[in-house]
Amino acid sequence: MTRHPLQFLAACAALALFAVAASAADLVFSVTEGVTYQATPKEIRDKFEPLAQVLGVALKRPVRVVLVPKYDDVRAGLATQEYDLAFIHPAHVALAEIKAGRYKSLAWTTGFTEYTVSLMVKPNDPAKVLADIKGRKLVTPDPDSITAWMVRAMLRQASIGPNDLKILTTRYQDAVPFYLEYSFADVGATAANAVVKEWTDKGGKVFLKSKSLPIKYFIVSTKLSADEQAQIQRALVTLGQTEPGRQALAAVGYRGFLAPDPAVDAGAIAWLGL
Repeated sequence: MTRHPLQFLAACAALALFAVAASAADLVFSVTEGVTYQATPKEIRDKFEPLAQVLGVALKRPVRVVLVPKYDDVRAGLATQEYDLAFIHPAHVALAEIKAGRYKSLAWTTGFTEYTVSLMVKPNDPAKVLADIKGRKLVTPDPDSITAWMVRAMLRQASIGPNDLKILTTRYQDAVPFYLEYSFADVGATAANAVVKEWTDKGGKVFLKSKSLPIKYFIVSTKLSADEQAQIQRALVTLGQTEPGRQALAAVGYRGFLAPDPAVDAGAIAWLGL
């Protein structure tokens, strides 16, 4: 007879421990910073850990940072909603998940909402419109970079097909001018302002720019409750209002984050052909 109350109390204690453990379960925060810029995993983790700590305080649960450098790897994780929250540099990866309905657009990165591709040529090149590059060689960064996706959207919009020109690719943005300088390509595509500045400072020119897009997204799994989604968004867009938040922004190297415009996201999905 005495064992029953003890068993009941033990069961209650076990349930209580389970509830505490469940409430404190890690929120999995994946970070994908892009393939066309060079940074080590340690550098990326050091940037985002202070932000994870601030989010953890706001949510009252641990936030675990997971680095996912490869786009196909993050796509696989997003497809199964393995990540609760994801910071993704290549907009096309984030937007594909938003279209699929597995994730919601939560925040854009301030200063990265007007990402524009520049088409560069040598100083005396006569190109003025996209039709002028038919039959020529165009070099872009990695074919799965947002820059390359935007270039293909530009060509599609101008009714320029894959047989109308030859497209070369190189892994990093800062390698594009090399192809122009040594005549391996006639036109170079980049969205890196530093690369454009260096090229134009040397006398090169930009003959055309694309429409602009936000490119650094926070997206949140639709498996999270609406309340928790709102808590994360509020924490992100108000980081600059607290000292820990300002320190996190300094570490990550961004000015802040802002709520997205659904109409812009929808337009980007359509333009990129996702």
